[in-house]
Amino acid sequence: MSQGASFFFFNIRKHRKTMGRIIEVGLGERSYPIMIERGILRRMGRDLKKRKIAKRYGIIADDRVAALFGERLLDALRAEDLAVELITFAPGEASKNLKTIAGLAGRLASLGFDRADGLIALGGGVAGDMCGFLASIYMRGIPFVQVPTTLLAQVDSSVGGKTGVDIPEGKNLVGTFYQPRCVYIDTAVLESLPAAELVNGLAEVIKYGVIYDSEFFDFLDKNRSRIMDLETEPLTEVIGRSCEIKALVVARDEREGDLRRILNFGHTIGHAVEAASDYSIAHGTAVAIGMVAAATIARRMGLLEASEAERIRRLISDYRMELAVPAHLDRQRIRQYLLTDKKTVGGRIFFVLPTAVGKVTITDQVGEEDIDAALNSVYSFPPVKDS
Repeated sequence: MSQGASFFFFNIRKHRKTMGRIIEVGLGERSYPIMIERGILRRMGRDLKKRKIAKRYGIIADDRVAALFGERLLDALRAEDLAVELITFAPGEASKNLKTIAGLAGRLASLGFDRADGLIALGGGVAGDMCGFLASIYMRGIPFVQVPTTLLAQVDSSVGGKTGVDIPEGKNLVGTFYQPRCVYIDTAVLESLPAAELVNGLAEVIKYGVIYDSEFFDFLDKNRSRIMDLETEPLTEVIGRSCEIKALVVARDEREGDLRRILNFGHTIGHAVEAASDYSIAHGTAVAIGMVAAATIARRMGLLEASEAERIRRLISDYRMELAVPAHLDRQRIRQYLLTDKKTVGGRIFFVLPTAVGKVTITDQVGEEDIDAALNSVYSFPPVKDS
């Protein structure tokens, strides 16, 4: 299956005064808006009050994000007379597990949260995935909204309804599909984060250009300095276009039956690398490695011109992403995680492979030699064997 930029119709509203956007995720009765606007964190209480999603809210955030933005969000909601509690957990991927979920659920129960109440995911992908999963199972389902505070979460994990936690056998193997009621994206919060967090999210941004939109890929190439400097106009375009593409794919294939698999470009090997490193390698770095590996496979299979593969590698490199798997990382562990990944069906490993910048195909016909060659291309030491 190939995917090009002419496949979808979409609906976007731009706010001329604020440089903001509203993007609708079209899922019938479960449709919801993604609101992108600088400073929206301080103003979202008014919008949330109008929507009447819940009578009380529990903000779920890790301790670090709570220190940065917790009081600001509490003040925004309380200014509109909304009842709200801040509930925190230890930061990091290590907290993304069933034990943490049980602790958060116990905290909600002790505070008397019931089916009329709702949750707010404040933070990066870990907070969003856990809060969404918690909302989907607490009292058999309560509403939640997303307030992503990293670029990675803003352009990827906060949109589409995937929730879940990790278990020792792999990443996100326990989870649900559960859509938020709305998503609030404040571009200003990115100014408070380390540069590494920006780079971490840009891997997913580049992914959208490769899988769907060659013009967006070119935009990322031409505006690299402005994007890295967090200029409002190009940054809003980056987040907005990424959300548009994901929203359109999700609207057509909510539960990853077929089309939505294109969003996994770079994730097949990327997730395996991430898990094999015990999550010491950042998600964005792992996806960048996975995209280069996938381009290598596509080139070897005759699906992608060498010049296009080089374009993908060069843009990723230009955005200062590390493209080498550490030498100490056990290759066999990566192989093991490939077989236990959610995208593996009946022992068949599915890969999303680029056929050109802006188009991809999905296949389970990747040979062992091609996988070896892909791993050789991203390891920081010479190949284990000729390929």
